[in-house]
Amino acid sequence: MGQFSEEIRKRRTFAIISHPDAGKTTLTEKLLLFGGAIHVAGAVKSNKIKKTATSDWMEIEKQRGISVATSVMGFNYDGYKVNILDTPGHQDFAEDTFRTLTAVDSVIIVVDIAKGVEAQTRKLMEVCRMRKTPVIVFVNKLDRDGKDPFDLLDEIEEELKINVRPLSWPIDMGQRFKGVYNIFEKKLDLYTPSKQFVTESVQFNDINNPELEGHIGNELAQQLRADIELIEGVYPEFDVNTYLNGDIAPVFFGSALNNFGVKELLDCFVRIAPSPRAIQAIEREVDSEEDAFSGFVFKIHANMDPNHRSCIAFVKICSGRFERNANYKHVRFGKNMRFSSPTAFMAQKKETVDEAFAGDIIGLPDTGNFKIGDSLTGGENLHFKGLPSFSPEMFKYIENADPMKTKQLQKGVDQLMDEGVAQVFVNQFNGRKIIGTVGQLQFEVIQYRLLHEYGAQCKWEPISLYKACWIESENLEMLASFKKRKSQYMALDKDGRDVYLADSGYVLMMAQQDFPDIKFHFTSEF
Repeated sequence: MGQFSEEIRKRRTFAIISHPDAGKTTLTEKLLLFGGAIHVAGAVKSNKIKKTATSDWMEIEKQRGISVATSVMGFNYDGYKVNILDTPGHQDFAEDTFRTLTAVDSVIIVVDIAKGVEAQTRKLMEVCRMRKTPVIVFVNKLDRDGKDPFDLLDEIEEELKINVRPLSWPIDMGQRFKGVYNIFEKKLDLYTPSKQFVTESVQFNDINNPELEGHIGNELAQQLRADIELIEGVYPEFDVNTYLNGDIAPVFFGSALNNFGVKELLDCFVRIAPSPRAIQAIEREVDSEEDAFSGFVFKIHANMDPNHRSCIAFVKICSGRFERNANYKHVRFGKNMRFSSPTAFMAQKKETVDEAFAGDIIGLPDTGNFKIGDSLTGGENLHFKGLPSFSPEMFKYIENADPMKTKQLQKGVDQLMDEGVAQVFVNQFNGRKIIGTVGQLQFEVIQYRLLHEYGAQCKWEPISLYKACWIESENLEMLASFKKRKSQYMALDKDGRDVYLADSGYVLMMAQQDFPDIKFHFTSEF
């Protein structure tokens, strides 16, 4: 057992994922409220006050009401140190979310009772399944009418391909919503609309006790008993280990906006969720409780603070303890670096930290030393894998709209691309820059941020391309003839690797047939 084991076992690092509008940011905020990290919920909207959610701090997010960047927030609760990563639900930012999932130990999925499981959530669940990440489901918006809870559970099992086990159960919904029965703690939590907390919570070990009628009336009491009997009959006993192995997902019901069912979720979560786990590096498995420090960069964010033009590299600590001003090895450069002002986050407020432990996420000021996927260690050469850039599906030429601001545009594009918002390819035929993204919205975000953060104006010009693929081959002759034949469609990515820009699916298929020795890759990690 390492000397920091006790600290590390208190850590609970997780991401909240969902479809846009399922209420993810609201849930994040309510969790922060319980952690005492914020004192007023951003959802307070009246004519006089309008606070925006704590975790959405970029201008464009405030205007659009969606989370674009992943933000990191930490708080203490009940003796545990909880780190939340709020991810963008909007599918145009899926890539950011995929990367975030490499930095967490477990996940909470938010599902809207009315809409059920949506396409985006399915994709993210595949990543969790691949990595065996434990998942808890929170069914939100019970203060509105929605699907029958049993139907919804079937849908979750079918769509997300995971077994579920309800640990709380709703008593009616919508206008008639009475509360939930907390199966995990055997409690009855009654709901009163418009209140900001669980109004009354009654310990209720035996659901057949006739006192139940006194709380929720005859009809609902009978219904609840029938439901619970069905649950106990259909679903296996809840076992923490099956959850930790990623084989079963506990389900909670509530309404994040009305702050109902959130505390129950949090109480159960800190008890059963995994503390930081061992992480597989290319060289060996790294146990979180080892004494030596190690970590990797999973995200880079430009301009956390508009007054200082600096980037911040988000580092997930994989093992041991990180100390301020200590020397750590930057594995790709093979040299030591020290960090005098590492920060921890509370949404926008960041504070300098003296130490952090495995499971924590810290921000290191970055002047261009880091790329996504870089490792930092106490001296050992470790490489952490699994941080892909996906092949973009939308492309535009980026042009400078203001010749006086060429330098600003150049710098802005470089920094935003390092952040992994999108990818830049330089066409080798005409030297023009092409930006590739996974979604349309990213073009707007890039244009907006270039203007507001770098003072550079860009304009987009259409280009019709189908996919970008990284190519490599041991057959150098074939590679050379491919590049010659496709010279108009060859580009370099920001690391100088060859990328083939196929203009249609058919052309790509023919190229794969005509040049059998060339490997075409659709993620940058190969």
